[in-house]
Amino acid sequence: MNDRFEEVITTRERLRELRKPPRELVRNKSIDHIDDICRRYISAAPFIMIATRGADGLLDLSPKGDPAGFVAVLDDKTLAIPDRPGNNRLDTFENLLANPEIGLFFLIPGNNDTLRVSGTARIVRDKALQARFEIRGRVPDLVLVVSVEEAFTHCPKCVVRSGLWDEKRWPDLADVPTLAEAVVAHAELSEPVSEIQALIDKDRVERLY
Repeated sequence: MNDRFEEVITTRERLRELRKPPRELVRNKSIDHIDDICRRYISAAPFIMIATRGADGLLDLSPKGDPAGFVAVLDDKTLAIPDRPGNNRLDTFENLLANPEIGLFFLIPGNNDTLRVSGTARIVRDKALQARFEIRGRVPDLVLVVSVEEAFTHCPKCVVRSGLWDEKRWPDLADVPTLAEAVVAHAELSEPVSEIQALIDKDRVERLY
């Protein structure tokens, strides 16, 4: 089959020909549990990304956010993440019913280092655990419980290159489409963007928790 690119890398051997081997400190930095270093990252993180894979084989990346430390460390092999009100697509949960593998990426605003955790996950209902995550008198209906298999910190180069926390380097948002614009276009809705934006604004106020 003709390809538009000069070369497509298809083997590990070829890949390694093009890159130096990782230094020992990088090769050996992953651990199989949550230690004090990881706990301190997790306690300061108000935002994570969750990677899962569906029955159709497609990967999904879902954002979750709450006050810093919202991911609870139950023990050195177990994390718990509350499920807050959303759009009810339940992509992450439905994926986990088919494939329990999960990846987590922890972000701390203003901090260039990040934390990656992977393992397997279960969808849990447990009154005592749900009560731990009460905010504004509301507890989550479901809790995502992660069994940790690997954890390691990630180098800061990607954050430095992107200028993620440097306000002077943030792009102009004037031409960035809003969620309302995207929904109307992608779902081919007849409703005006203004009406969908009003629904989104109302949902943000009334269904945050």
